[in-house]
Amino acid sequence: MSTIVHFDVPTDDVERAKKFYAALLGWKFESYPEMQYNLITTTNLDGTPGVGGGMGKRMDPSQHIVNYFGVPSIDAAIKKVKSLGGSVVTEKMAVPQMGYLVSCMDTEGNAFGLWEENKNAQ
Repeated sequence: MSTIVHFDVPTDDVERAKKFYAALLGWKFESYPEMQYNLITTTNLDGTPGVGGGMGKRMDPSQHIVNYFGVPSIDAAIKKVKSLGGSVVTEKMAVPQMGYLVSCMDTEGNAFGLWEENKNAQ
Protein backbone atom coordinates (compact mmCIF):
# COMPACT_ATOMS: atom_id res chain seq x y z
CA MET A 1 0.00 0.00 0.00
CA SER A 2 1.42 3.37 -1.00
CA THR A 3 1.75 6.21 1.48
CA ILE A 4 3.01 9.79 1.45
CA VAL A 5 6.80 9.75 1.16
CA HIS A 6 7.43 13.45 0.47
CA PHE A 7 5.56 16.74 0.41
CA ASP A 8 6.40 19.93 -1.44
CA VAL A 9 5.54 23.43 -0.17
CA PRO A 10 5.75 26.21 -2.78
CA THR A 11 6.27 29.71 -1.35
CA ASP A 12 6.28 33.32 -2.41
CA ASP A 13 8.83 34.20 0.29
CA VAL A 14 10.93 31.19 1.31
CA GLU A 15 12.49 32.77 4.40
CA ARG A 16 9.13 33.97 5.70
CA ALA A 17 7.60 30.51 5.15
CA LYS A 18 10.55 28.79 6.85
CA LYS A 19 10.09 30.99 9.94
CA PHE A 20 6.35 30.29 9.97
CA TYR A 21 6.63 26.48 9.74
CA ALA A 22 9.62 26.27 12.10
CA ALA A 23 7.73 28.22 14.77
CA LEU A 24 4.36 26.52 14.17
CA LEU A 25 5.39 22.89 13.63
CA GLY A 26 9.05 22.68 14.62
CA TRP A 27 10.21 21.78 11.10
CA LYS A 28 13.96 21.81 10.42
CA PHE A 29 15.38 22.98 7.07
CA GLU A 30 18.50 22.13 5.09
CA SER A 31 19.22 24.59 2.30
CA TYR A 32 20.42 23.61 -1.19
CA PRO A 33 21.13 27.01 -2.81
CA GLU A 34 22.27 25.49 -6.11
CA MET A 35 18.78 24.00 -6.50
CA GLN A 36 17.01 26.94 -4.80
CA TYR A 37 15.35 24.36 -2.58
CA ASN A 38 15.17 23.44 1.11
CA LEU A 39 14.68 19.93 2.43
CA ILE A 40 12.34 19.68 5.40
CA THR A 41 12.80 17.30 8.32
CA THR A 42 9.75 16.52 10.44
CA THR A 43 9.21 14.48 13.57
CA ASN A 44 6.11 12.49 14.53
CA LEU A 45 4.38 13.33 17.82
CA ASP A 46 6.06 10.29 19.43
CA GLY A 47 9.51 11.67 18.50
CA THR A 48 10.23 9.26 15.63
CA PRO A 49 11.27 10.62 12.22
CA GLY A 50 8.35 11.89 10.15
CA VAL A 51 7.73 12.31 6.45
CA GLY A 52 10.28 14.53 4.75
CA GLY A 53 9.43 17.40 2.50
CA GLY A 54 10.78 20.26 0.51
CA MET A 55 10.23 23.97 0.09
CA GLY A 56 11.07 26.26 -2.79
CA LYS A 57 9.92 29.32 -4.67
CA ARG A 58 6.41 29.14 -6.16
CA MET A 59 6.75 28.86 -9.96
CA ASP A 60 3.09 29.46 -10.84
CA PRO A 61 0.23 31.20 -8.95
CA SER A 62 -1.82 27.99 -9.09
CA GLN A 63 0.91 25.93 -7.41
CA HIS A 64 -0.11 24.52 -4.00
CA ILE A 65 1.22 21.97 -1.48
CA VAL A 66 1.59 18.58 -3.17
CA ASN A 67 1.93 15.18 -1.52
CA TYR A 68 4.05 12.52 -3.25
CA PHE A 69 3.09 8.87 -2.87
CA GLY A 70 5.74 6.17 -3.07
CA VAL A 71 5.32 3.57 -5.82
CA PRO A 72 7.49 0.60 -6.79
CA SER A 73 7.38 1.54 -10.51
CA ILE A 74 6.63 5.07 -11.65
CA ASP A 75 6.09 3.92 -15.25
CA ALA A 76 3.46 1.37 -14.18
CA ALA A 77 1.81 3.95 -11.89
CA ILE A 78 1.63 6.52 -14.73
CA LYS A 79 -0.19 3.96 -16.92
CA LYS A 80 -2.58 3.20 -14.06
CA VAL A 81 -3.31 6.90 -13.40
CA LYS A 82 -4.30 7.31 -17.06
CA SER A 83 -6.35 4.10 -17.21
CA LEU A 84 -8.31 5.17 -14.11
CA GLY A 85 -9.25 8.56 -15.61
CA GLY A 86 -6.56 10.70 -14.03
CA SER A 87 -4.00 12.72 -15.93
CA VAL A 88 -0.27 13.33 -15.92
CA VAL A 89 0.51 17.05 -15.50
CA THR A 90 4.30 16.91 -15.78
CA GLU A 91 6.22 14.09 -17.36
CA LYS A 92 8.48 11.74 -15.42
CA MET A 93 11.53 13.61 -14.13
CA ALA A 94 14.76 12.20 -12.72
CA VAL A 95 16.08 13.52 -9.41
CA PRO A 96 19.75 12.49 -9.74
CA GLN A 97 20.85 9.70 -7.39
CA MET A 98 17.45 9.77 -5.66
CA GLY A 99 14.67 8.63 -7.96
CA TYR A 100 11.89 9.74 -10.28
CA LEU A 101 8.83 11.87 -9.79
CA VAL A 102 5.77 12.85 -11.77
CA SER A 103 2.93 15.28 -11.05
CA CYS A 104 -0.61 14.07 -11.65
CA MET A 105 -4.26 15.07 -11.30
CA ASP A 106 -6.90 12.70 -9.96
CA THR A 107 -10.47 12.38 -11.27
CA GLU A 108 -11.62 15.09 -8.82
CA GLY A 109 -9.13 17.77 -9.87
CA ASN A 110 -6.73 17.18 -6.97
CA ALA A 111 -3.01 17.45 -7.66
CA PHE A 112 -0.69 14.74 -6.34
CA GLY A 113 2.71 13.34 -7.12
CA LEU A 114 4.20 9.90 -7.54
CA TRP A 115 7.72 9.02 -6.41
CA GLU A 116 9.89 6.02 -7.25
CA GLU A 117 13.05 5.72 -5.19
CA ASN A 118 15.88 4.72 -7.51
CA LYS A 119 19.48 5.56 -6.59
CA ASN A 120 20.51 5.06 -10.25
CA ALA A 121 18.36 7.97 -11.49
CA GLN A 122 20.30 10.23 -13.85
